[in-house]
Amino acid sequence: MFKFAVQVLLPKLNLIKCSSKNYSGGCDGDDKPKSAFSVIKPAPPVEIFHMIKLFQDDKDPKKVNLSVGAYRTDEGKPYVLPIIKKCEKELVNDPKLNHEYLPILGDPQYRKLAMELLLGKDNCAIIEERVLPIQTISGTGAVRVGCDFLAKCMKRRVAYCSNPTWENHFGICRTAGFKKVKGYTYWNPKKRNLAICKLLSELAEAPEGSVVILHASAHNPTGTDPSRKQWKQIAEVMKSRNLFPFFDTAYQGFASGDIDRDAWPVRYFIKEGFELLAAQSFSKNMGLYCERAGCLVLVLNDKKHIPNVASQLTLLVRQNYSNPPAHGIRLVTKVLGCEENRCEWASTVKKMSSRIKEMRKALSEKLVELETPGKWDHIVKQIGMFSFTGLKPQHAEKLINDKHIYMLKSGRINVCALTTKNVEYVAQSINEVVKADPLDDGEDCDEDGDDDDADDDCDE
Repeated sequence: MFKFAVQVLLPKLNLIKCSSKNYSGGCDGDDKPKSAFSVIKPAPPVEIFHMIKLFQDDKDPKKVNLSVGAYRTDEGKPYVLPIIKKCEKELVNDPKLNHEYLPILGDPQYRKLAMELLLGKDNCAIIEERVLPIQTISGTGAVRVGCDFLAKCMKRRVAYCSNPTWENHFGICRTAGFKKVKGYTYWNPKKRNLAICKLLSELAEAPEGSVVILHASAHNPTGTDPSRKQWKQIAEVMKSRNLFPFFDTAYQGFASGDIDRDAWPVRYFIKEGFELLAAQSFSKNMGLYCERAGCLVLVLNDKKHIPNVASQLTLLVRQNYSNPPAHGIRLVTKVLGCEENRCEWASTVKKMSSRIKEMRKALSEKLVELETPGKWDHIVKQIGMFSFTGLKPQHAEKLINDKHIYMLKSGRINVCALTTKNVEYVAQSINEVVKADPLDDGEDCDEDGDDDDADDDCDE
């Protein structure tokens, strides 16, 4: 009887096919169900991390990685600041240390110290208790939470980012929900400096209430910052158009070597009566890249609104990552919370900044010595971690493929990755590719077509 049932029913069972489009299991044989994930298209690789992978896979002994935005010693090695090593040992040996959740908006002491570092302890906004700092997942997290808040809670619809800028700015603004994300001209590619007149004229035409993302210091990728007089012009235009400033402060101390000097633009805007947001990161100036220590600072004109703002930010964070990590901010707190530690850190940052300046000078001088076509003094005039060299995508491709020198196609290089041992090889390689395919420098004219220096202030 059993044998009969098998002989009769089995052929019928084989007719049953896994035909449902939503079926998530598997079947034997060739007739597999279509995956629900088949609609996903490949995204382009993130350029910097793609360069890191290519560099790591490269076996050439002369290889140089000028792409990643991280400080390197003159031996080309990652640098753990001595004060960070000291504070880390203290944390490990602290019997009171635990791994409990932090508050949703972060550790109160850390938030206070980060705010004071950016604004200055004697800032009128701090004294009047109209500043709200919140801990974030590094500077990127601060930019994202800030944009979420501006777009979703404050209903801002238009955001402006400098052109060029850190590529993540545009993506974050769009993902956060701004209806329009536009670029404002920042860079003069002919003169390789700030296009101040175009910058001011384009901001003067921005819709009222638009959010403008500004780099507080060491502009990424150009390494070119406005002068104080130009910052005042920018503030004047933004005030006349009722534009909302959002400062990205990722390199405090790296531009000039002076912590307070690099914060001047943010402090000036507050002095001028602006309400604003500012994103902070301790990745670069404390070398805490993977620890994701950041802060979002909100400056209001009336402290009575802070509880409402804090409540909305609490929901945004809760629905995003719930609460922030602790290890990195504990190190920052130990550094900033002790005057002796803070002084040692500030001294180290100054030394790091000085090494970057030395490498700028070495590269520029070597290119001039080799009679490389074009002008190269802009490398020395620029500040911070990066240099916008003026090299074109075809030059970058040639350097990667033929010379094993990894850089972004925009021509941006990380000056920190240059050392006394590799700077001559890098200069010689740049010289070779530029002589084979000269730069199109054009005439020495500014963005308006006259012979004025585009670095001058724009008097309109």
